[in-house]
Amino acid sequence: MKHYLQFNDFSADEYAYLLERAAFIKKKFKAYEKYQPLADRTLAMIFEKASTRTRVSFEAGMYQMGGSVVHLTTGDSQLGRAEPIEDSARVISRMTDLVMIRTFEQAKIERFAQYSRVPVINGLTNEFHPCQILADIFTYIEHRGSIAGKTVAWVGDGNNMANTWLQASEILGFKVHLSTPGGYEVDQSIAGIRSSESYQVFKDPMQAC
Repeated sequence: MKHYLQFNDFSADEYAYLLERAAFIKKKFKAYEKYQPLADRTLAMIFEKASTRTRVSFEAGMYQMGGSVVHLTTGDSQLGRAEPIEDSARVISRMTDLVMIRTFEQAKIERFAQYSRVPVINGLTNEFHPCQILADIFTYIEHRGSIAGKTVAWVGDGNNMANTWLQASEILGFKVHLSTPGGYEVDQSIAGIRSSESYQVFKDPMQAC
């Protein structure tokens, strides 16, 4: 069993397979060919942070592939408040086949995954946003080909998106030009990257671009 809690949970080879598989499934969907490998499977979506796009994309994708969805909000799940995270993970994972969580601290989703019987996907945490960057990279490949050896400019806060872009650059072999406002720099230890070779910092966002 494999969780997807941050971008570096997968290797370059695994991403190559995953992106190829996504293209295959999308092609079938666009051709109106029924393809439902997730028939009789249930995804639990836990939202401590609301999101229109995350909910619609996960829910629509699950239905398109033959599965069903249970949608839980903060009031429904009470993660770590009325019920310990460990107990929530045990109960929810007994009744579903997959869990997506959109929450605050990365530590919370990691604790849930530790006690879950089924794979857990990070729909967003304060530290990482792997599904968003995965979607961005898939779109890049569709329009421009391989991202290996290319350069991505990130202008903005050193946030969960920036952290995830930096992880992706290490794994997939491209470079990130990073320009953040003073006081909002990327924390390399939080980002979980091993070296600074895959990115370069610019004070001037125009130079980064």
